Amino acid sequence: MFYFVMKAALSGLIAALVSDIAKRSPAFGALVASLPLISIMAVIWLWQDTGDEARIAFQLETTFWYVLPSLPMFMLVPALLRRGFGFWLALSAGCVLTFLLYLITAGILARFGGIQL
Repeated sequence: MFYFVMKAALSGLIAALVSDIAKRSPAFGALVASLPLISIMAVIWLWQDTGDEARIAFQLETTFWYVLPSLPMFMLVPALLRRGFGFWLALSAGCVLTFLLYLITAGILARFGGIQL
């Protein structure tokens, strides 16, 4: 249980640091946020927990495919904010778009790549 709490605390600390960095410098905060820190930590935790290189390779490969449908959100939300839609509405629209694109991606991966959720 301590191991899980330590992993959660470290992961949360990184998210809090990114937020504080973005308050001081939005561009640098965006750079740090764009780093695959969570994916790297997840792979490290997975390695510590299983030592299974094949599982890690699969995790990283599948992460690549699921990053792609999340990218349009980073264009939609700013576009909606600039048009006066408000933060929560713009963020919600971005999340809905991402969810729909995830479903499409999951269907494509299941059909052509054999990857099932």
